[in-house]
Amino acid sequence: MTRDPGQIDHHCMKLQGYNVNAVTIDHVTPLHEACLGDHVACARTLLEAGANANAITIDGVTPLFNACSQGSASCAELLLEYGAKAQLESCFPSPTHEAASKGHHECLDILIAWGIDVDQDIPHLGTPLYVACMSQQFHCVWKLLYAGADVHKGKYWDTPLHAAAQQPSTEVLNLLLEFGADIHAKNTELLRPVDLATSNSAVERVLLQHEELLQALFANCADSASATT
Repeated sequence: MTRDPGQIDHHCMKLQGYNVNAVTIDHVTPLHEACLGDHVACARTLLEAGANANAITIDGVTPLFNACSQGSASCAELLLEYGAKAQLESCFPSPTHEAASKGHHECLDILIAWGIDVDQDIPHLGTPLYVACMSQQFHCVWKLLYAGADVHKGKYWDTPLHAAAQQPSTEVLNLLLEFGADIHAKNTELLRPVDLATSNSAVERVLLQHEELLQALFANCADSASATT
């Protein structure tokens, strides 16, 4: 159950005597709705009046999750300044994973600046890097890797490279390889990333070429070692 955005704006203008933490049957607060609609001024007014920045709906959704879902970096920053937790336990919907999967890199930037664990692993989703690769969100992948995300951590035994190999674009794939992704890594079905790539696709060609390059480098190293003994 949601409120009309116009109704929310009206409440923000007339808060005297109004419970800013009033909830619907689903425990949705006015702050949840303000952040979902990217109503920054309204969110600020609610927070200044004492709205709970960490309010949780019956589905475990926080105002910060809504802000990151909508790509509202301004609302996200505001919530964090008012004490919103940047990261919750893995059983709750994750703002970081939401931002990464939808390509909201500005929200991701803010969360990283507030010290999130960039490798947070949620069982049914994997790591933020994994979901960003599944969604082919290049800028989010780039930001996570430069923030120190482990290029090998994905979902169970599937690595981010396994995720990227299943997509049509080579852009994310090449970025992962630049950061040292293991082309020989096997998932629970003992499949390598190249085994998941579409046959005769650009992605498969990139992976095969990278494998050939590594084999050539190893061969050269072996030849050099034997020549010096």
